[in-house]
Amino acid sequence: MSKIIVVDDSKLMRNLIQHILQQAGHEVEAWADVTAMEVPDRVSAANPDLVVTDYQMPGCNGLTLARMARKAKPGVPVIVVTALHDPAVEEALKCQAVSRILHKPLKEEELLAVVAEVLAQAV
Repeated sequence: MSKIIVVDDSKLMRNLIQHILQQAGHEVEAWADVTAMEVPDRVSAANPDLVVTDYQMPGCNGLTLARMARKAKPGVPVIVVTALHDPAVEEALKCQAVSRILHKPLKEEELLAVVAEVLAQAV
């Protein structure tokens, strides 16, 4: 299966997403706290097929993380998970070529369907 990086400052959400993806057969690397400057090196070292990140995090939000991940690995798909329903934020994410935006509360079936769809498009 695919290698996926999950980034979320909430241990509960990070563990939940990691568990769902691992149960589906994916290899998952979970990150808690990451700075924008660390992202390129960590993404290069991990060489993921997909990044799933929270939007609102201290230090490095999902938009910045998506930008920095794509600097390290151009074309890597990024899924952003957010509790925000802000059209301006969603537009900024889409402009950065974020593959998909998922809203909380996160549904397991939706997460797995979107991950499968995004990975299929990336091949």
